[in-house]
Amino acid sequence: MVSGTILAEYTSAVPADRLWKASFCDGHNLIPKLLPGIISSIDILEGDGAGVGSVKKFNFTDVIKDYSYVKDRVEVMDQENHIVRYSTLEGGVIGVKVKSYSVEVSLTSTNEGGCLSKMKIEYESIGDSLLSEEDANDMQQGIFAMVKAVDAHLVENPTAYA
Repeated sequence: MVSGTILAEYTSAVPADRLWKASFCDGHNLIPKLLPGIISSIDILEGDGAGVGSVKKFNFTDVIKDYSYVKDRVEVMDQENHIVRYSTLEGGVIGVKVKSYSVEVSLTSTNEGGCLSKMKIEYESIGDSLLSEEDANDMQQGIFAMVKAVDAHLVENPTAYA
């Protein structure tokens, strides 16, 4: 077992507060509407869906061939600083590619009026090596796909989550 870290950044023209509200406070309602071909539903199993301790199950459509769901628990939800951290409990690449992983996303306002989204994935591999570049890229792209879909929706709907 080896510990690894994946870092990624994404720049948005949308202000941090709007992207935060839509992605992390109401994402369980919005994301399945924006990505119906990938995410069939997000079920809240514990908590309110946005607070610390909330457990959510992301149910995927048949487009995702390797797994049908991912279950996450919110560990940190810092509304003021726009930082969320969650641990994946089961599903997805757990037991297939990694033993465990957690994700932290932070949104920071930029001088241009948008925000910088930074993501850090920390994982424990199953084997004695880090994830391949392709597997690491797939993980971060899958997570950022949801934020990017919300971002595009907010650009198209400038009064949403204002």
